[in-house]
Amino acid sequence: MEHNPRAAWLAQAASTAHQQGSGDLLRIVLIVMFLGCALTAWFLLRGYRQKDD
Repeated sequence: MEHNPRAAWLAQAASTAHQQGSGDLLRIVLIVMFLGCALTAWFLLRGYRQKDD
């Protein structure tokens, strides 16, 4: 295994991360979308609850 200086290692890690795309952003968008759908469903469905007073 060859020795890489830290600067070269950081440059390689940055270029690799840049090539991978928007994985974190997509993950955040999907989580927010799922939570928003669940909150919207809860808000809409609570209005249809029968009141037995």
